[in-house]
Amino acid sequence: MKKIKNRNVKTVSSLKELVYSSHEYFGSKTLYEYKVSKESKKYSYTDLYTDMNSFGTALTKRGYVGKTVALIGDTTPYWSLTYLTVTSGNGTIVPLDREISEESICDFINLSECSAVAYTGSFNGKIAKLADKIPGVTLFIRLNEDTDGSDNVNGVNIIDISTLLDEGKALMDSGDTAFTSIEPDTEKCCSILFTSGTTGTSKGVMLSQKNITTSVNAACQAMPYDSTTTLVSLLPIHHTYEFTATHLGGMNIGASIYINPALKYASRSMQYYKPTAITVVPLFLETVHKKVWTKINENNMAKKVKLGMKISKLALLIGIDLRKKLFSDVRAAFGGNINSIVCGGAPLSEALVKDFYAFGLPIYEGYGITECSPLVSVNPYYAPRMGSVGTPVNGTEVKIDASSADESGRGEILVRGGNVMLGYYKNPEATAEVFTEDGWFRTGDIGYTDSDGYIYITGRKKNVIILSNGKNVYPEEIEEKLSSCSYVKEIVVIGRKDTDGSETSIVAVVYPDFESFADLSAEEVKERANTKLSQINAELPSFKQVSSIEFRDEEFEKTTTKKIKRFLVK
Repeated sequence: MKKIKNRNVKTVSSLKELVYSSHEYFGSKTLYEYKVSKESKKYSYTDLYTDMNSFGTALTKRGYVGKTVALIGDTTPYWSLTYLTVTSGNGTIVPLDREISEESICDFINLSECSAVAYTGSFNGKIAKLADKIPGVTLFIRLNEDTDGSDNVNGVNIIDISTLLDEGKALMDSGDTAFTSIEPDTEKCCSILFTSGTTGTSKGVMLSQKNITTSVNAACQAMPYDSTTTLVSLLPIHHTYEFTATHLGGMNIGASIYINPALKYASRSMQYYKPTAITVVPLFLETVHKKVWTKINENNMAKKVKLGMKISKLALLIGIDLRKKLFSDVRAAFGGNINSIVCGGAPLSEALVKDFYAFGLPIYEGYGITECSPLVSVNPYYAPRMGSVGTPVNGTEVKIDASSADESGRGEILVRGGNVMLGYYKNPEATAEVFTEDGWFRTGDIGYTDSDGYIYITGRKKNVIILSNGKNVYPEEIEEKLSSCSYVKEIVVIGRKDTDGSETSIVAVVYPDFESFADLSAEEVKERANTKLSQINAELPSFKQVSSIEFRDEEFEKTTTKKIKRFLVK
């Protein structure tokens, strides 16, 4: 199977080594740029190194080294600092989704037996109210920059990180090496990730430092990024994909990262920081793509733009790249300096990928899953292949389960390598279910590989619709076709049994793109969408055609990484 070429970038075997080596290589260079109360601030590689040693020393003195710590809140340098400090002290970090319910927060903290909770500003006043529901927690750490000292809120003693940093620095000045002398145990569980996912259930994925650094090293090998790279962090930091690829991967190569405060400010942040690369999920690109074409059509520029795309394509054939000049207005939406976009999490339409490439915005699709820390594959920057999620990243093997493959070679994707999780926390039965007898991890994704080892994903095993004639239909395939309709913003295809349960019908549930067609009434948008969808549907094989199209007036409920919660669609 084809592998990604080796690049001359540093590799690390532990998260402590990542911080220490990056300090040695990049020193006072800006790691993070961000804003606090509209004031721009910078946080360097040396700041991270110094603060981690101080923070870790204070936690060690207080008896929390090696313990389990919950971490929740917004993307800040102190979020990364806490994650890296706890794990470098051989403790276990539990990153929590900031948008889950208070009940879930308490359940996850109790289940994972956390001794401490660290939280950012948006959770001020919230966590303390939950103290009586999380009795195992004896230390509350407020990760704020604009406060100093300790408070007693609702009878709960809350310590600011600034207090712990000062405390740790004083201990180190007096010769305390209790934290800095800790040797990392890279094989033990260092992180428990509760997958909110789209299944309605949640399991705690246990990752080791070996798992995480395997993915960090692979991420740095997979793309041609270096210390000149600038990134904007757009996705929630608790998500493994964002933290591993953007933050930890960025740290390892000496990149600088601008922290976007919220997704609604993404455009403003990219205009301000002008990144050279970003990591995103499909919904983000789909939204931008539709806005770009809406604006082009509104200005009656469609013919001119399409002509420019043809000219650009011909010029590329003879080695001349006109894209930055011809499509500067489109590129400006991303700040103007973007050289590459890495995207994963769900399939992208080929039309979108082709359009972005024509605009000089190459997209490299990848594939990941939390249980694989999360990187599995990515399109090689030197040889991308349309429609594929690329080849396995370094340190990873991928194959198709022969026992589940159909006549076309499509079957469940299996993964083996240093990136594969230790198992599910306190759930040996679920762990056993996802591993083969010879140690391959069952992803639950269905796909195939071509002769060069490129991976193609066609659907999720759990989403498959089984018709009464025995045929298997993967809804993602139909969704990709139907979502090409400009009147469609979101779509979920489901299988629905009739009243007596004897027949299964394929139903498309659609949220129309009302916003882009504001000059039309809601009913007119639905009518036009229905006509276009029916035309596209007629082009599908008969057994894949939807029997009915249903419209909804509200967006589908999503996870924080903007994946639709399919299990809620009935």
